[in-house]
Parts: sequence; C-alpha cells; structure tokens
Amino acid sequence: MSATTFEGVVEKGQIKLNSDVQLPEGTKVFIVVPDIEIEEKAVRLHSPRLAHPEQASDFVMELVEM
Repeated sequence: MSATTFEGVVEKGQIKLNSDVQLPEGTKVFIVVPDIEIEEKAVRLHSPRLAHPEQASDFVMELVEM
C-alpha cells in the first residue's frame, strides 16, 4: 500500500485540503490528527436494582459443602 500526505484543516465539520487536490469520489483516506487530545468519556456501569427490594431475601447465597 502506498500513501500520499496532504495537509488540511477542519471547517464546519468538513476537512478542507490546503492544496488544489481533487481526489476521485470514493477514495479511501486515513486521517492523522497531530498534537490533539481527545477527551474520553468515562463509562459508567450501573448495578442492577431489584424492582421490589423487599424480595432481597430471596437472593441470599447458600453454601453447600460436598
């Protein structure tokens, strides 16, 4: 696979190349963004809740020795 590099900027959500390059429709491109940090959103996993907390005693673990 060969690659060519072009410089550009993002304007109104679209990538604009700085040069007069015309890429054919459907051209596969890879975007490399230098010197930027993307804020990762923390994933929060919620614990399941009982619809009827009064039923909690139905879920007590029993240990059986064999």
